This record gives sequence, structure tokens and C-alpha cells, in this order.
Amino acid sequence: MEIKIALGQMKIVPGRPDLNFNIMKQMIQNAKSKNAHIIVFPEMAIPGYLLGDTWEQQSFLRDCEEYGRLIIEASEDIVILFGNVGIDWNKTGDDGRVRKYNAFFIAQNGRQLGDENFPYPFRIKTLLPNYREFDDERHFYSLSKLALELGQKPEDMLTPVNINLAGNNIGLGCILCEDGWSEDYNTKPVEAISAKGSVDLFVNISSSPFTLGKNNKRNRVFSKQARETEIPLVYVNNVGLQNNGKTVYGFDGSSTVYNKNGDVVFYSSPPFAQGLDIFTLDLSKGGSNLPKANVPDDSDISYIYQALNYGIQNFTQTLGINKVVIGISGGIDSAVSAALYARAIGPENLLLVNMPSIYNSQTTRNLAKQLAENLGCLYTVVPIQKSVEHTIKQVESTPVLNPSTGEQSYLKISPFITENIQARDRSARVLSALAAAFGGGFTCNANKAETTVGYSTLYGDLAGFLAALADLWKHQVYELARYINKEVYQREVIPEGILNIVPSAELSFDQSVDQGKGDPISYPYHDYLFRSFVQWWNRATPEDILIWYSEGVLEEKLGCRPGIIKELFPTPADFISDLERWWRLYNGMGLAKRIQAPPILAVSRRAFGFDHREAQNGVYYTKKYLETKETLLTPLSRGRFC
Repeated sequence: MEIKIALGQMKIVPGRPDLNFNIMKQMIQNAKSKNAHIIVFPEMAIPGYLLGDTWEQQSFLRDCEEYGRLIIEASEDIVILFGNVGIDWNKTGDDGRVRKYNAFFIAQNGRQLGDENFPYPFRIKTLLPNYREFDDERHFYSLSKLALELGQKPEDMLTPVNINLAGNNIGLGCILCEDGWSEDYNTKPVEAISAKGSVDLFVNISSSPFTLGKNNKRNRVFSKQARETEIPLVYVNNVGLQNNGKTVYGFDGSSTVYNKNGDVVFYSSPPFAQGLDIFTLDLSKGGSNLPKANVPDDSDISYIYQALNYGIQNFTQTLGINKVVIGISGGIDSAVSAALYARAIGPENLLLVNMPSIYNSQTTRNLAKQLAENLGCLYTVVPIQKSVEHTIKQVESTPVLNPSTGEQSYLKISPFITENIQARDRSARVLSALAAAFGGGFTCNANKAETTVGYSTLYGDLAGFLAALADLWKHQVYELARYINKEVYQREVIPEGILNIVPSAELSFDQSVDQGKGDPISYPYHDYLFRSFVQWWNRATPEDILIWYSEGVLEEKLGCRPGIIKELFPTPADFISDLERWWRLYNGMGLAKRIQAPPILAVSRRAFGFDHREAQNGVYYTKKYLETKETLLTPLSRGRFC
């Protein structure tokens, strides 16, 4: 039998079941007009997914339930598959609150289906992710727990849902997002349902955030499931922006259809776009008669650009920010930030400001002005030298009184403190005032390497309403700059001089770009070192790094350029000193700063914020690390590394 399936790749607005219902209603009407047999919506299509503890509000739950009832009523002449919160008002969860399920609803002819072989007229998510940004177990009761409560095995409760289309019985395997990512779980929902022997089609409804390369892996996993069960699989994901406070996630959609051979025969395009696609599938052939679809590689720089552009557009709209102020230094991070915002919200809504002190070269000042001209943005220059000098003079000339002795003393401003005064003056005074006068907000331009070790000033360049680049390593920022010039604007908006100049904060004469002096971070090495601390699934520690260094395989393990370690660190003592410096900052002041940092727009497999949960416990070195360090620093060992 051939069935027409409508893939409702909708933009979900978290916490707004009313808006989501309106989108679903329109899509249902559209699908009916095109004679679709089935329409599929994403997981948690009505409430949204990342809602924090909004799930604890019973009035919100009742609203979700009511809008779900209205969707069920709309299922005349079409089967509607959608995600919503399922509520059992007569039972409680582990937290003592009313029991909630992450549920898959099946509706036809105005009623719910599926309760003929299941305790509820909906299906329940079996595997609740509790890693990265996910915290499902905090709010929802899983099928695994329900099975234990009922004295059954989860596999026994994983049953298909039967629908009837034009007199034909069709068995649906209804699974929710993580249920398809079961490789590391004991329960395998797809296998368990297919073992029942009456499944014609698997449907995976998801609310899966974009991370670089995720879809490539998902296609491998889901293709394997379709191939091994010999059952076609439909995957529907949402678009939009959702967050859990500290980390902001874009949802790319990328809804996909796999035939029974595991081939991708449909792929929604473009990513990050709402749309209703109608797809015809011959169930008798399991889609094997269809040609393979083109599957884009979601691990390249173009996807990073799309994710950031989409995230900036949606986040500013969500906050009601129509205008943005960006401090531009003539460096790469602020230049890329300016180019992104100019494209996302329009150059006419952007005010770029250069804030020089005596340490800023004419080179970077000229580059900042050239950038603004290239982008067509508003531009101003606000020098800070006088205000910085005033702050220093005020602090150093103001007496500090000891009431018990009557003695007076005076504080002294060091060169290092002077650097931080400049950064704070730029953000806390100039940018915040300009943003208020301009009627908007101002940005944080920090990259991920700086964020990792706190190479930024608290209440200074760390401030802003959004850190759009803080999930990008420095080498990715450069790659993005080149992509923006070549593919987005198709001309040189970011001046080549910005791409070639040494990265520098220009906060002292020791950081003079004209003399080739820059940041203390050597990005071609430290980007990869910091990435191993933060982003690897099995995160590296100094113990791992030092052992690989002693074995001569560190560059291979990290993925950085061969030979760079010897160039940077002539001796083991130099290497160890550098390693411990950044490890202390990552676990110390860098962490303290991250807790107060702006929300970060996530693109990687582990972004700072709720995705990278941290406690301020101080620095720790393992016993093995200390032993390896001692061995490397003995005279006999030193000779091997000279």
C-alpha cells in the first residue's frame, strides 16, 4: 500500500503551547488539502522541550493537555502523530509531583489510539537522556520505570500501534528521540518493537538540538536500524531555538526517511527551516523502489555559519532586541561577530564602536574602521584613555582609613590591574551606555579558548547579552571569517589585515601588534589542548596529556600540527609549567568567570553552561600525574627531551 506522509517540521516555541498549536493546526489543514494519510510532528510539539522547571506548573500542564485534545479533535480524515506531555493525575513521579510522561500521541477520527495493548492511549519514552544538556529524569517517568512498577519487562510493553487506512491494517513502531539512540542502553526499543512481528513503519519523533556532525552519526545509527529490522523509518525533528538558561540551542530539523535497506530516500532541506513535506512511501516495498537522496555533510563550516546566523536571529527576536552594539578592536573575534550580526539583523541595526587607549595601534584602529565601512554599519570611536587615567588616579589618591588606628594608606594600581580597568571601562561604561542610548544590547565576543581559561575580564569583555562565538575554537573563528567573506558576502567584508594580524588584546605595550606581540595563548596548540579538557566525550586531564607527551604521541592524540610542541616548549619543565598554568585557570578563575558569563550559543558536542556542568572544587592532580611529572623532571629524563 502506498501512503502519503506529511512531515511537519515545525518551529517550536518553548513554553508556548498556544503558538505551537496554531502552527500544527495550519499544517494539518495543509496536509489534508494534499490528501496526506498521516502527518507527523516532532517530540514535545505542543509544550516545547527545554523548559526547565516550568514542568512543575500544573496550570501549564493543563494547558498542554487541552491543546493536545484540540489536535486530537482535528484528526478527522487524517492520522496525526505528535509529541506532548502525557499526564497521569492519579499518580506521582519520583519527586512527589503529578506524574508526567514524555509521550507520543496517535490520533485518528477524533480519538486516541494505542490503548488496546498498553496502559495509556499514548506511547511513552523508554530511554530518558540524562547527559549533556538533557535532564529528562528530573521531570518525566520513563517506560522502564513504569514496567518495573507493573512487574513487567520494558521489552514486553514496547508494542506497536495499529491504525487502519482504507481498510488496511498498518503497524506503527512509535519511538521518541533517545529511543533510537539505544546503543549504550540495555533496552533496545526498536529491536523490542520489531520483534513483535507486526510493524510496517517506524516513526521517530524528536526534539534534537543541532551539534556539529550529529546528523552524520544519526544517519549511520538509524540507517542500521532500518536495515537490520528491514522496516522503513521516518524521523521528524523540529526547528527553532530553545535554551536551559546558560546554553542556547538551535534545532536544525533535518527530518529524514530511511527505506528498509537503510538508504536515505528523503532529507528535508534547507536546515533550520520550517516546512511541511509530503512523502509517498510504498509499504509493500519498504521504500526500496525509491532513489537515494542527497545527504549533506553537517560537519563543515557552512553548518556552523547557518547555526550561528539562525541562533542570533531567533535569540534577538526572543529577547526583543532589535539593535545591537559591538565593540570592535580590529581583531578577528569582534570582526566575525560584527559580520554575523550584520547579516542576521541588518547592518542598519548595528552600531560598531572602537574604544582605543594609548596601547591600541593605528593598524587596528584603521582595520576597525575599514570593517565598519565594508559592512555598512553605523560606526563611532570612543577613546578611553582619559577615563582609565582618571580611575587610576582616583583609586591611588583616595585614602583608605583604618578606624582602629586612624592610619591612612593608599592602594597601588599595577600594570595588570590597569589592563583590567581598560576592559571594564569599555564594557561596563562605554558599551552599556551606548547600548542603552542606541536602544539595544551589546555583545560578548569571546571565543571558546578564551572562555576555557578565563582569558577575559569579569564585567569587562566577558559581559554582554549573548556570547555567539564562545563555542568556537580560535581556528574555527578564522575558518568562519574566510567562509563569511567567500560564501556569505562574496566579497572581502572582514579585511585581510584582520586575518593576518597577530591576535592581541592590546592592553599594554607588551602586546603591541606592530611588533608581533600578542596573546599568551598559542592557539595552534592550546585550541587542541583545551578541546581535550572540555569537548572530548572522555575528557582528558593533565595525567593523560603528560603521559602522551612522555610517549611522544601528544600531537597525534590532540590533532594539532606535528612539531609544534617542541617549538613552543624546549624542555619538559617548560611544557609542564604551561600545562599546569592553564589547568589551574580552567578549574579556577576561568570557571568562576564562566559561571557569570552570558548565555552561549551551542554548536559543538559540548558547550559551556548547562551542557558542561561544573563545580568550583579547585585544582586536582592525580597520583599518576605527579609520578610522571617527577620522572620527567629528573636529570636522567630531561636529557631525552632536550
